[in-house]
Amino acid sequence: MSSADPVPEVHPAPTAPSIASSGGSLLSDEGAAPTTDELLVKQTLHRYLQKHRAALLAKLDGLAERQARWPVTPTGTNVLGLVKHVAGVQAGYFGEVFGRPLADPPAWLEAEDGSDMYATLDETLDDVVAFHHRSAAHADATIEALDLDARGVVPWWPAEHRAVTLHRILVHMAYETARHAGHADIVREMLDGLAGDGDGNLARKTPEEWVEWRERLVDIAERSALRSIAP
Repeated sequence: MSSADPVPEVHPAPTAPSIASSGGSLLSDEGAAPTTDELLVKQTLHRYLQKHRAALLAKLDGLAERQARWPVTPTGTNVLGLVKHVAGVQAGYFGEVFGRPLADPPAWLEAEDGSDMYATLDETLDDVVAFHHRSAAHADATIEALDLDARGVVPWWPAEHRAVTLHRILVHMAYETARHAGHADIVREMLDGLAGDGDGNLARKTPEEWVEWRERLVDIAERSALRSIAP
């Protein structure tokens, strides 16, 4: 997508089965009352992580190799790179941090040259998705095996902050995954107009209404600029 490309027609994403199975954005009764039940707290954190993980992966649905790799920002942000990055980060935080390293990790996992932010010509979309699933399964096994207060060490964090618990890492990774799922949502919308996760959080508008909505915002932006330079 270049600056000369037309604005894609907006169409809402269908609900992906993986999102529905992990709860989507629907609320449950978990956390409705104060609790000291460690298992319930861990299940809640884990569900949010799984929900955001599924939302991120769903942004690849229906994309061709070129589209999945296409950089739409000046810093090169692309959907497939986001999935690859989160898979790598996930492998590290739920692996090495707790002395449970992922078996046969790819060489790029230890690289610091940004190679986790894009798929090379030797990697296919399916390769990246398969690694993400392997990373997720390994992360889930760590979460299931350890208590929330299980201790770990993040060697790439400053020394005074390296000592962590599983609780801390679950919160950190839910945040990290949600952040990049949001990036992927915007990138996908810029690629072909697919918006939202099909979970009811996208306003109900026709493609024509979305055009009108965007034109209204453009008009407001233009008029605000004129106002700021008026004598």
